[in-house]
Amino acid sequence: METKLGSVDVPMMPANGAVGSIPTASCHTVIPPSPAGEATLGRHLARRLVQIGIRDIFSVPGDFNLTLLDHLIAEPGLTNIGCCNELNAGYAADGYARVKGVGACAVTFTVGGLSILNAIAGAYSENLPVICIVGGPNTNDYGTNRILHHTIGLPDFSQELRCFQTVTCFQAVVNNLEDAHDLIDTAVSTALKESKPVYISIACNLPAIPHPTFCREPVPFFLTPRLSNRMGLECAVEATADFLNKAVKPVLVGGPKLRVAKAGKAFVELAEKCGYPVAVMPSAKGLVPEHLPRFIGTYWGAVSTTFCAEIVESADAYLFVGPIFNDYSSVGYSLLLKKEKAIIVQPDRVVVANGPTFGCILMKDFLLALSKRLTRNTTAYENYSRIFVPNGHLLECHPREPLRVNVLFNHIQKLLSGNTAVIAETGDSWFNCQKLKLPEGCGYEFQMQYGSIGWSVGATLGYAQAAKDKRVIAFIGDGSFQVTAQDVSTMIRCGQNSIIFLINNGGYTIEVEIHDGPYNVIKNWNYTALVDAIHNGEGKCWTTKVFCEEKLVEAIETATKEKEDCLCFIEVIVHKDDTSKELLEWGSRVSAANGRPPNPQ
Repeated sequence: METKLGSVDVPMMPANGAVGSIPTASCHTVIPPSPAGEATLGRHLARRLVQIGIRDIFSVPGDFNLTLLDHLIAEPGLTNIGCCNELNAGYAADGYARVKGVGACAVTFTVGGLSILNAIAGAYSENLPVICIVGGPNTNDYGTNRILHHTIGLPDFSQELRCFQTVTCFQAVVNNLEDAHDLIDTAVSTALKESKPVYISIACNLPAIPHPTFCREPVPFFLTPRLSNRMGLECAVEATADFLNKAVKPVLVGGPKLRVAKAGKAFVELAEKCGYPVAVMPSAKGLVPEHLPRFIGTYWGAVSTTFCAEIVESADAYLFVGPIFNDYSSVGYSLLLKKEKAIIVQPDRVVVANGPTFGCILMKDFLLALSKRLTRNTTAYENYSRIFVPNGHLLECHPREPLRVNVLFNHIQKLLSGNTAVIAETGDSWFNCQKLKLPEGCGYEFQMQYGSIGWSVGATLGYAQAAKDKRVIAFIGDGSFQVTAQDVSTMIRCGQNSIIFLINNGGYTIEVEIHDGPYNVIKNWNYTALVDAIHNGEGKCWTTKVFCEEKLVEAIETATKEKEDCLCFIEVIVHKDDTSKELLEWGSRVSAANGRPPNPQ
């Protein structure tokens, strides 16, 4: 897809404020050149970040990026959020991109770059455009055979670049001013077009130098809209409609690539018109409104929402929109689906059963066109209504009885509203949070494809910084928290009021259910005391421990009223074997998949 980086006929920003939208007005105003202090590489990069909607950049300073940071923070509208380590800075940019559509982070050469690499890989797996900026070596050191600090002791400075090549969709090494403008704009536009991270390395002696290409002129940042092949679209819609209209009990299932395709509204329109029961894959929770009239829950094979799998797997046609079928989402490859019954819609192509594949078709266009061609069919939902039995009531707790996880999430359900967002850490929180019924407008995020423990701390920081109209409620296991705990400090410094439920069950519970061993037991910390020490009387933070339902109710009451403007850290003590039934089932199936013997040679 072609990228246009401006002409004097388009305004500096799209009139509707949306990145990449078609301009609605012309602009011929001649803007005078910027003062030398603003016509620099550093300020140009900062302006580009602001133009695409970034207001916060997550950073860790190092000697190779200090001058660059000076110029980034000098740009009005761009705030530097200093993080405790590079990994969390990357996770924060990931969380930020889930709200704003794009995020950015800045670190130093190699020691910073390789530290943030894991977070960038996670963003790549989740199709999130994160702009990773690294302060690089002085331009005079390239090709000199010199050995620099912060490297592995070789005069070749390409190690970091080579590491990023597999987890970013574009890499720009800026070590001269002549092509810096083009490299930066190509990197930024590629991140937005591909919805993947990009890597930008900027030599440490360049950010402060003025150059004519960085003068402030009426050259906007503009992406040419992607278009569907009209003939291919018509053929795909005709083939799909013919297939689905012949089915007796079709179903509709949303997948995680709805986000990258920006097809959420089109999916809802299709769901409302077709009459099919609507389910979501686990990694798509939060992308499909759960207040839709025929929403039946999460389709996750053997650990699906009750009665959901029965309806999906017994259907004679299933329309999967944006799915990812991996070993985790397929519960160890145990889904009872048949290819000849499935229509798979990806962001740019459609596969009809065992038949044809149609390419160059945008998901959004396809769904909108298909919604006009389908015959309304509610048979499968009527079947669901006949077999559905509401969930039972929890056993009542005795006074001071040790808290159970299902009791905890029963109270969490009452806490949710359109003004909240849920962040679920890798672990049993995946399964417990899947069972939450999200009110209209309630956000929901987790990292299923990459599943890096500790992700949620940085992601909570970034999400809360981007979504200031919502209160983030994060569920983090003790083992995961030990990986990335430091940036609770940054949350406090930024004045965030998230609620963190630290679930203390003494180890890596999800791994216990896959394969147990002494390595899954961790050293217990005094978590509330740790957060109190991080707080150190500066900023607003409140902590408490809960052991029973009565204390949990008190803690939630305090967090939502008296301490509503504070970061609230609630340590929940539960038994080490208190897990969801879904984790028990899922763990045994994933264990079986992991333990398959080698095929005969």
